[in-house]
Amino acid sequence: MINLEYPQSLKNMQRMGQMTAMGVFRPIARKYDKIEHCDSVPELEPLGKMISGGAGGDNPMAALTGDKTPEDTNEIRNAGNMTGIVTTIEMAAGCVGLMLAVPGVGLGNAAISAVATAEQKERFGKLWAAMAITEPNVGSDSAGVQTTATLDGDEWVLNGEKIFCTAGKRGNAVVVWATLDKSKGKAAIKSFVVEAGTPGMEVVRTEDKMGLRVSDTAAITFTDCRIPKGNVLGSAEVADTEAARKKAFGGVMQTFDNTRPQVAAMGLGVARGALDIAQEVLSKEGIKLNYDKNLWNASAIEAELYRMEADLEAARLMTLKAAWMADNKQPNSTNASMCKAKAGRVGNYITLRCVEICGVLGYSEVELIEKFARDSKILDIFEGTQQIQQLIVARNILGLSSSQLK
Repeated sequence: MINLEYPQSLKNMQRMGQMTAMGVFRPIARKYDKIEHCDSVPELEPLGKMISGGAGGDNPMAALTGDKTPEDTNEIRNAGNMTGIVTTIEMAAGCVGLMLAVPGVGLGNAAISAVATAEQKERFGKLWAAMAITEPNVGSDSAGVQTTATLDGDEWVLNGEKIFCTAGKRGNAVVVWATLDKSKGKAAIKSFVVEAGTPGMEVVRTEDKMGLRVSDTAAITFTDCRIPKGNVLGSAEVADTEAARKKAFGGVMQTFDNTRPQVAAMGLGVARGALDIAQEVLSKEGIKLNYDKNLWNASAIEAELYRMEADLEAARLMTLKAAWMADNKQPNSTNASMCKAKAGRVGNYITLRCVEICGVLGYSEVELIEKFARDSKILDIFEGTQQIQQLIVARNILGLSSSQLK
């Protein structure tokens, strides 16, 4: 039986997210969007003590729902991934930039959740971890990572450059993707935890951006950066057969199966926020939605709003399915890419269309709609572009490898 309603535990988290969005984020969203570069956001410190663990299934917020993970019970459960999706949608409707600036919420935490050992999860679980994948010459093709990690006694030595690291400056750790042997391709790519202040790691700049301005985006260099041998997440072994190589890289890529639905949820939240404000603006002009009315009897603006609501709901259901699959240990790579592609595209379209529909009030800084439109664009790009998501889905459906379908 399929139940499309949230259980009470998730409704509680939904309300918490709504209160955070409206009571904390919205009142200060414009202020910090204009400041852009700041060392901290004091208003977010209390939230940081409540929300930590990042985007993965080990998010401590799951404990607040009273739900157990499938490892603890044979029953189907909504655990950390579903909880994260529900709260992210609501908080992103307040300000997705501020949500990403909350101390303790880092995309690197999802990598720790996906591939770390039990001991490592205990050791690194309380860190605010950024994710360092993208390089100046390596974007969506994660298999092309050039940053190297060389074992020297009981230490790894990292060398390379990473760009576009969300929370790379403010976070207290970075999960770095690096290769142990460039000649061995994907199988040699591992992720390493580098704590802030480690000699050899340097934040060389923070980017000026169109959107998500309050969330710092850093460029980081690693020059003979030494970290303990135990800071490689999971196994440091390089597979020696083609099947084992695919499985090894699949473990690294599992990070994205956790984070892509989360980014989709951000797109949903931004679009929801823009739609809500647009409807408030239009209601003052006498345009109010009536869902009992036939679409063909509606005005052009009303019909457009109905279509956007329908598109948003389709993306929401796809995102919930991907999160549910992750919580119940079902392979969700295809669904994660599907929901990310759909929500990224829908979120960007809806926010821009709301700008147009609301005219001067949409384009000016009187309302937050124009900010939401700026924020939405990156949600269609990071964690894998629209084109990469479609390519992943096509490969999975057709049963083709990356070398067979490029």
